[in-house]
Amino acid sequence: MLRIATLLTALLLAACGGGGDEAAPNNGTDTETGQNTEQTEKEENDGGHGDHSNMNHSGTGELPEGIQEAQNPAYEVGSKAIIEEGHMSGMKGAEATIVGAYATTVYAVSYDPTNGGERVENHKWVVHEEIQDAGDQPFEPGQEVVLEADHMEGMKGATAEIDTAEQTTVYMIDFTPTDGSEPVTNHQWVTEDELSPAE
Repeated sequence: MLRIATLLTALLLAACGGGGDEAAPNNGTDTETGQNTEQTEKEENDGGHGDHSNMNHSGTGELPEGIQEAQNPAYEVGSKAIIEEGHMSGMKGAEATIVGAYATTVYAVSYDPTNGGERVENHKWVVHEEIQDAGDQPFEPGQEVVLEADHMEGMKGATAEIDTAEQTTVYMIDFTPTDGSEPVTNHQWVTEDELSPAE
């Protein structure tokens, strides 16, 4: 009887343990799905630029060939600013350190990724120097171009349509996201009107 009771207890404990193991992946999946949904909602609320979750948040600091430093930018290199419009979760409201300031034409673009992903609408931002065979004259909305920028998977080499074009100062920044994720370094790009002075 003692052996039978011991065997039954062992089987019962094993069954409970197995149930716990099976529950864990489901909980993880549910949590992950919730986080992805929340992140997408935040990104849409942060400016309606769509899902930038596969965007390369941090960069090497390497600049596109030919881009020129801005003379007397509103935000000097080394100064602080608040990000007023975010392109990704945790960006809006974060304090940024200005790493570089450049005078260029900046574009919002829509394109079909080269990796077969869903079409990206109104991606902000690509600078003139990140477009293949850009030349000296800025592109106009509606023109088709080939992207050299590599901010997101499937972006480089994609054919894109210019949605908007603006001559302005763009900034490369470092910031710590407000959602607690890892610090971002050398993020390209934010425009002058997406920043405000830090107090």
